[in-house]
Amino acid sequence: MQNVSVNRLMHKIKPGKSGASSLRSTSFYLALMAGVCLLLADIEIISPSPWLELKAMGQGLITPTIPDYQELLSGLANTLSFALQGMALAVLAGFLLSLLYRHWWVRASCAFVRAIHELFWALIFIQCFGLSPLTGLLAIALPYAGTLAKIYGELYEETSPHPRAHLLHSRSLSAFLYTTLPLAWPALRHYTRYRFECALRSTVVLGFVGLPTLGFYLETSLSEGLYSEAAGLLYVLLFLIASQRWWLRKALLPLYLLAALIFLPPTASFNWQIISQFFTEDIVPRPLRTDNPIGPWLVFLWQQQLWPGLSNTLVLSQIALFFTALLALLVFPFCSPLFFGRRIGQVIRRSGDGLLIIARTLPEYLLAFVALLLWGPSMLPAIVALALHNGAIVAHLTARFGEQIVLRDDACKGLNRYFYEVLPRIFRQFMAILFYRWEVIIRESAILGILGIATLGFYIDSAFEEFRFDRAALLILASALLNMLVDTLARSLRRNLHLNTTADIR
Repeated sequence: MQNVSVNRLMHKIKPGKSGASSLRSTSFYLALMAGVCLLLADIEIISPSPWLELKAMGQGLITPTIPDYQELLSGLANTLSFALQGMALAVLAGFLLSLLYRHWWVRASCAFVRAIHELFWALIFIQCFGLSPLTGLLAIALPYAGTLAKIYGELYEETSPHPRAHLLHSRSLSAFLYTTLPLAWPALRHYTRYRFECALRSTVVLGFVGLPTLGFYLETSLSEGLYSEAAGLLYVLLFLIASQRWWLRKALLPLYLLAALIFLPPTASFNWQIISQFFTEDIVPRPLRTDNPIGPWLVFLWQQQLWPGLSNTLVLSQIALFFTALLALLVFPFCSPLFFGRRIGQVIRRSGDGLLIIARTLPEYLLAFVALLLWGPSMLPAIVALALHNGAIVAHLTARFGEQIVLRDDACKGLNRYFYEVLPRIFRQFMAILFYRWEVIIRESAILGILGIATLGFYIDSAFEEFRFDRAALLILASALLNMLVDTLARSLRRNLHLNTTADIR
């Protein structure tokens, strides 16, 4: 699954003089921030009988059932249709935007749309188009177009400039199509394939707000305590994503897309009056519509929702970032060929890879929902879900970079090999990957509030339920700006620390 991520990260940051001390200081301050956030976090087990619930879930996992195959096939078809159509539109829009990515206004627009989570986009479009196919399509296509435009644009910049420099009209579209695009094509193809896998996970999560994907049936089964049915659906989801390498063929994509359009045409019941009212009146702050001063309204919203939501989102994300790093550092040796003997090492690596595949295949939202059923609505389920999913991704990528290292025959063994031979050589790569995941963790921390945790998503979901669309719009804007700020900070840290993703094989 993460081959694409490695290809995406296999670029070099300009070398600099930043020493290991700066990297150690950054690591220390990240850990210190997480420690402070732990003191402020709401971490407790509220459920009266978590062990009984865990036992019921365990029994469900070993006795999976599919009670209604018609619902299963319908959920699968809807999931694939949303993902295929959303990705097709996102690839087209992302490619066109990537051609203009050198302009600041394009970069800013793409950063804004991808900073808003797919679930937030879905909540917005539900107000305009209801629970229609068009809602699911746009909720996937918009943020993914912004992401693809960024990645495509950066991949163009990383190609060799020499073939294009020898052309007379080097800035023409023809020059781009015959020089830059062919050089970037392998990386573009691999990353697009990876994003489709992400689109499948996102489409499943859209089921939690009512769209009829696999997530809708999963959420229903879990909420009703039907864990055997939920396990059956979960195994189908895992198989769907794990089997991509066999059924996701380039030659079959036009056929898949045509079938998706026929099965689930992107239609909606349009009411232009409702749509116009939503964007021109409903999301405008109420004081501006009633000629009242906006100051008291902003102060109230800041004190009651904005500040608590922002602070809890940051607290949760920093704790999750720390435990993501800790889990990745503990787990990656079990997926690396640099540790253990040849025979037992192969068994351990296969087992470790299998567990990581499961952890990074399941969406954070789904993991948090299951943990919430066990422990109740506190930050604990969100921390565990974010750390498991992102830790599995970081561990996998770190192990992949470790494969580039060749150790001497007389290299030390055991813990000494880990701490003195391997970890110092890949720590920069590890930190670079961690900072890449930081923005993702922030986005997911905000959205997990829909499950009842007091992050920004909690207040956004409440505003939509109360039809206070002006509050929801301001809170979503705050979430997007927070994501953009963290993305800028992470990029600045990678640049100032001269982090790269090429393993030190010396």
